[in-house]
Amino acid sequence: MPQRPFTLITGASAGLGREFAIQCARQGMNVILIALPGGQAEDLAYSLMNTYGVAAHAFEFDLTDPLQLREQLAHITATYRINFLINNAGTGGTSAIQETSPERIDQIIQLNVRSTVMITHQLIPHLLQHERSYVMNISSMAAFTPIAYKTVYPASKAFVSSFSLGLREELSGTGLSVSVVYPGPIMTNSNTARRVISQGFKGKMGLLPTSTIARIALEKTRAGIPVIIPGRMNRLNHALMALLPLAVKLRIVSREVKKEIHYQAI
Repeated sequence: MPQRPFTLITGASAGLGREFAIQCARQGMNVILIALPGGQAEDLAYSLMNTYGVAAHAFEFDLTDPLQLREQLAHITATYRINFLINNAGTGGTSAIQETSPERIDQIIQLNVRSTVMITHQLIPHLLQHERSYVMNISSMAAFTPIAYKTVYPASKAFVSSFSLGLREELSGTGLSVSVVYPGPIMTNSNTARRVISQGFKGKMGLLPTSTIARIALEKTRAGIPVIIPGRMNRLNHALMALLPLAVKLRIVSREVKKEIHYQAI
């Protein structure tokens, strides 16, 4: 009897990715965890196996390294059957563009854009081997408007949104369903928490626990829903912001985001 298929999760050692790993394992799904070296993904995999009785494997490498990415994915796809891909890994930050290093800008593009596309591209043939399979790409509420003092991050998340929805249409009629998730603010660490708090009430609007975001995203992705905005306040905010002229939205959002600079280490 063939082994049950696996769910592959990137950025799986902390924050939302870790929560995806826990909830998938709790539901009896085998998991493959990809994280940076030193991210304790191996400890998490061991804990998931002992706690939930699933198969769990950790691979620690840098997704922005093209050679490592290609070689590791070739090994993973040759060894495991994968029917669910969660492209969760991403990075961002807040700073004036002139004060942001070229290396940091390149890192955002390589992780948020290139690795998402290349992982998805390499896994599609394997995902299509299953009667039913899924791709979940994590975008952001930031994808819905340009933002000063972030510039590259929302642009990268808008790319993830466009890529995901275009891919979904291209694969319609197959058993592979593509969904894109737009989380609002997430307090994944102390630095993020300080930045969210710095924005006051507006910054905390739409704030949800990672467990809630992961639960909603998993449920709706498996239901075949293409666009997933977790949280009533986030959906309301998106609807209201859509009514405003772009210049007004840009000014409002950018003014609030500028308050984060004090807390953001670039």
